[in-house]
Amino acid sequence: MHISEGILSGPVLLSGAALAAAGTAIGLKKLDYDRIARTGILSAAFFVASLIHVPVGPTSVHLILNGIVGILLGWCAFPAILIALLLQGLFFQFGGITTLGVNTLIMALPAVICYYLFAPFISGKKTVAVAAAFACGFLCVLFSALIMAAALIFSEENFLEISAIVIVSHLPIMMIEGVITAFCILFLKKVQPALLSQSGQYKNGY
Repeated sequence: MHISEGILSGPVLLSGAALAAAGTAIGLKKLDYDRIARTGILSAAFFVASLIHVPVGPTSVHLILNGIVGILLGWCAFPAILIALLLQGLFFQFGGITTLGVNTLIMALPAVICYYLFAPFISGKKTVAVAAAFACGFLCVLFSALIMAAALIFSEENFLEISAIVIVSHLPIMMIEGVITAFCILFLKKVQPALLSQSGQYKNGY
């Protein structure tokens, strides 16, 4: 899902950086003391999971975990993902610095969208929570792939074909992410249900 350096046009890079900066500012504003440890753990999980990747044209296919990040962090997904991507770029030359804003937007914006869509259902009945978690994990990757495809197409129309290939290549990842997110939510409901109840409160700004 990372877009490499030298691929995107200037306007796309600037737009992505501006939107990512706005999302990160909102996330930092909501990052109170109680959420710092959780944000750090999920940022580390994202860092490790997305390092194992398969190159596909100007981007790559890998686990993202932005579904579970979104459900548990809400807007704080932006700073969590930004830090992980920055470290990947600095230490492993994975992604890049100029594309940091776009890559952050690609993975964090769907996390926030799916948080608003599915977080209210996570603390409910087990069957509803698991279904919502699966849909969250699946749709987060789908939305990320669509945003990435839009970034490529707006940079160069010739990327239309490769964008379609990238979206199709992420279909197995969508299913896997859905299962992982559902499993994580089911596990948390058993061992730490209060954590899921607190995540639902973020929507109200608590």
